[in-house]
Amino acid sequence: MFMTDTHSLISMALDGRFTRLNVEFLDDLQDFAYKALPKIVVTAIVAWALTRVLKAITNRVVRVSERHAANGARLAQVRTLASVIRATGIGIIVFFAVMEVLLLLNFKLEPLLASAGVAGVAIGLAAQTIVKDCLNGILILVEDQYNVGDKVRLAGLGGIVESLSLRKTMVRDGDGTLYVIPNSQITTVANLTRDYSVATINVSVDFSADLDKVLALLKDVAMGVRNDPAYKDVFLGDPTLLGVDTIKGSQVIYPVQLKTKADQQWAAMRETQRRIRIALAENGMLPGDPLRVYGSNVPQVDSRSGEAVMTTADPTAAKANEVNPFTGEGM
Repeated sequence: MFMTDTHSLISMALDGRFTRLNVEFLDDLQDFAYKALPKIVVTAIVAWALTRVLKAITNRVVRVSERHAANGARLAQVRTLASVIRATGIGIIVFFAVMEVLLLLNFKLEPLLASAGVAGVAIGLAAQTIVKDCLNGILILVEDQYNVGDKVRLAGLGGIVESLSLRKTMVRDGDGTLYVIPNSQITTVANLTRDYSVATINVSVDFSADLDKVLALLKDVAMGVRNDPAYKDVFLGDPTLLGVDTIKGSQVIYPVQLKTKADQQWAAMRETQRRIRIALAENGMLPGDPLRVYGSNVPQVDSRSGEAVMTTADPTAAKANEVNPFTGEGM
């Protein structure tokens, strides 16, 4: 009898507890269905809509670039930047949506945020160079400092840009060496193929040549190359003669400047130098020598009359007196 009563009491207690638990569970479920669930659905819809808008904007930017991009390298850079913006934006949207959902599910975020903050500081300290690389890479892309295929000087290294990403730039120099330069190391950019190029030819002519004749000759030769059908499309303006730049010994330097399209000055420069060499030879103009000095008028005896006559030494053939550097005596 006693045992039966005890079992009955235990059964009643368990039934009451289960009933209370079932009631609490149903109340919580009902509360979740009426309050939290709609907010979670709205949060998910808003996050989905924001990601769709972000994708539409970045895709639109890429399509516009495809129609107006001047070259494939620039289009590749725009695509890279658009993908980075899209991925970063989606990550931020998902992060805030997840935080909002966890709050609606009554999760305590303080410990999670505290641990995430500590981990973020540790990761940031360990990867600060990578972050600097990526930030500088974004600025290079946005500001269009250089493109793939440009000839540049970066971090003391020169060559052709082979590839460009957010973290690094790859440059190949003239002997085939490939340099990998982190973008954070790029503080000064020298772009040698932007807009136009200027080639300067320093023509050395002997001091004995008439200055005006030399200038006229150089002008004719340079304009001949300028108007040549093989080179006329390369030039962006008429060649410029700057006059006399330097005089040293018997050497007189006449600079000739050629303004051409970007990185297309080499063929025109070589052809101009070739024609200048031929023209100087045809007109009997010798190249200058910075070590050549001029002789003075010296008397010579005429073999027939026996009288002394003054002759002028050939200024292009007179040499400097040789002096022993140890004794100071003539040699």
